[in-house]
Amino acid sequence: MLDDLHERMTELEIRFSHQTQLLDELNEVLTDCNRRIDRLTKDNQRLREAVSTLSPALEESPDE
Repeated sequence: MLDDLHERMTELEIRFSHQTQLLDELNEVLTDCNRRIDRLTKDNQRLREAVSTLSPALEESPDE
């Protein structure tokens, strides 16, 4: 009985360790994704500003 409890405890510790490692890895991926989203948002804003500065100089085509 004591051996069974010890074995179960060991298994739980191993699972916990693996889950902790997985959470750390997922956190790194999430942090990287957030950095990329922030960078893309800034790039998008810069491009919108660049296009808006050009738009007064653009003439509307007769088809529009």
